[in-house]
Amino acid sequence: MATITKLEELEIWQLSRKYAKEINQLLATEPFAYEYGLRQQMKNASGSIMDNIAEGFGRGSKHEFVNHLTIAKGSAEETRSQLFRCLDTGLMDVPKHKDLSDQVETLVRKTASLIHYLNNVPIKGQKFKDRI
Repeated sequence: MATITKLEELEIWQLSRKYAKEINQLLATEPFAYEYGLRQQMKNASGSIMDNIAEGFGRGSKHEFVNHLTIAKGSAEETRSQLFRCLDTGLMDVPKHKDLSDQVETLVRKTASLIHYLNNVPIKGQKFKDRI
């Protein structure tokens, strides 16, 4: 695996950014006009995915990165559940639900893969590289 030096190089961060943007575009549509609580919850959870990836990456510690990746993965699963709520209440159609669900499932899978990788390599991260 190549060394990643900037947040923007992380594929999962790129995917989470695209996903958060698409969620925000969905929430700006008319069916969500009066869904204040759900709209805010979905906006926060989708933003939390990319923000936790960024924060964990910026901490400079493998263990802290893994911790933040698990939080990001949890937020992704939260939005996946919210998508079902939107589908079940008629706020979105089946094709849009499938598209967003596919995106978040890919994001969850790739985040889990990165967590697995990090848990199985001896690197410590920048924060602890010089410590014994």
